[in-house]
Order: sequence, then C-alpha cells, then structure tokens
Amino acid sequence: MNQNKDNPEVILLSNPSHHILHPFCNKRIVFTGALSTMTRSDAAKKVRTLGGILQGAVTKETDFVILGKKRHGKSSKHLKAEQLISLGYDIQILLEDDFMWVLSIPKDQV
Repeated sequence: MNQNKDNPEVILLSNPSHHILHPFCNKRIVFTGALSTMTRSDAAKKVRTLGGILQGAVTKETDFVILGKKRHGKSSKHLKAEQLISLGYDIQILLEDDFMWVLSIPKDQV
C-alpha cells in the first residue's frame, strides 16, 4: 500500500486489481426470528449471491447470526451465539436493520 503524498489520509492499494470481498463472502450465516422485510428464502438467496454460506444452527464456525424483527424474546440460536461469544468465538449478532444495510453494500464496489 502506498500513501498519497498530497493527502496522507488517502491510501492506495499497490495492485488495484485486488478487490476487498463483501462482508458476507465465505461467511457462515444463521437466521433466527422472522424477517419483516423479506422471506427467509429471499434473504438466503441474497446471502448466497454475495458468497455467504447458510447454516441451520449456530456452531463454533458461525460468523453471523441475523435477528429478525418478528421475534419474541431470545431464541435458542440467539442464546447459543451469546454463549459461544462468551467463550471467545468471533460471532457477530446483527439486527435485521443492520443486516439490510450490509446487504445493500454493492458486491462489485467493496
């Protein structure tokens, strides 16, 4: 990486052909609770398009747990994620609004 001499806050990649991957690319994702903005099937398709891997249950390999807005309290998946986080596993819990924001990041502009 090179710093722009005119503006030290601008960082240029050494090779512009290297692209940064979408945050969901090659990440394991679990949904819990119903989504209010789309069906789980549609959300799964969007995640797969971005290179994400869907899981049915939270495991030590899970990267993201998406909490749908239509939920009642903490689900067993949510509780399992919190338990694994407390043991030092790097699992991100995203609210549905945050999930929608990450989905909106264009795949070809990251």
